[in-house]
Amino acid sequence: MSIGNTFLICTRKVDSKGTYTGEPGETTFLRVSPGKTTYGTAEQISKSRWKKAVIAAADGHEDEVTGATGDILFFVHGYNNDIPTVLWRTRTLQNTLTAAGWKGLVVGFDWPSENSTLNYLEDRKDAANVAQRLIDDALELVVDAQFPDDPATPPCKINVHLLGHSTGAYVIMEAFSQAAKNGRYFKKPWRMAQIAFIGGDVSSSSLAADCDWAMPMYERSFRLTNYSNGYDKVLGVSNMKRLGTAPRAGRVGLPSGAPRKAVNIDCSSHFASKDPRQSTFTGTFNHSWHIGDETFALDLAMTLEGSIDRTVVPTRQMVDGKLVLIGGQGRPEFQDQWDEDRPPQ
Repeated sequence: MSIGNTFLICTRKVDSKGTYTGEPGETTFLRVSPGKTTYGTAEQISKSRWKKAVIAAADGHEDEVTGATGDILFFVHGYNNDIPTVLWRTRTLQNTLTAAGWKGLVVGFDWPSENSTLNYLEDRKDAANVAQRLIDDALELVVDAQFPDDPATPPCKINVHLLGHSTGAYVIMEAFSQAAKNGRYFKKPWRMAQIAFIGGDVSSSSLAADCDWAMPMYERSFRLTNYSNGYDKVLGVSNMKRLGTAPRAGRVGLPSGAPRKAVNIDCSSHFASKDPRQSTFTGTFNHSWHIGDETFALDLAMTLEGSIDRTVVPTRQMVDGKLVLIGGQGRPEFQDQWDEDRPPQ
């Protein structure tokens, strides 16, 4: 697909001057042209118009094996993200995934988070409050597409995925938890395709199979991929602003009791080999290096496609029983020809 407009859902409050703030507000739907480095109310379009544009941008040729016609990845950022950062990360994800051969559309889900580490706890409270918006405005797109109310409307075959960075992982898990209590969503057998966490700011233990909070997410998705980095200083338990919270999934990985549909990719060795001066990123490098990294983008692209089993993705290597991210790898040489079907000779 061509890289053009950037689409976002924004839950920031608009002040009297028409500027987005760091507080929760009404949901708006944005379409941002390629030349802009920030966005405001001038980029708003109606929800119905936005929805049609997003589906049109993501729609592609039908996969003869799976029947899918396209992919949408909702990117949920973490705390301490201002508007230019959210836009840059959404676009960079789109650019790097497209360069890696993924043909889907990245959509940013922008929730209010102040550009200050001192607002961490307030941002986390805001994250819980806006999780309902992720249900109403992102998951609704999935449910309505997969199970339209009008019997004459054919179901949409677009795969929808979620990527949560830092506190964005918390927003995603809370959204699934709240959706489980909502009759409109609970009664329909909808599913998300792939969910991925990078620098996930949720406790490792919360991703166990028997955790009540995680169960709705696992029940409504096909796969969770957690990318961990032991060098992530931001998620360190010694960080005073974190008040000594339990070890985080983005730093120590999944617990031993994680379900089979969850997989951990240890990125520590790959991260340790990276020179920040030669890297593309924004924010704190040890916590935000993923977005802009070509190896991560290729691994994520193949994860979203789901065509290759998690144990044989070429950007991974089994080391001491753990899947480890490795650089310098490409797609399998003949992958683009694997779906060819030839009649008997």
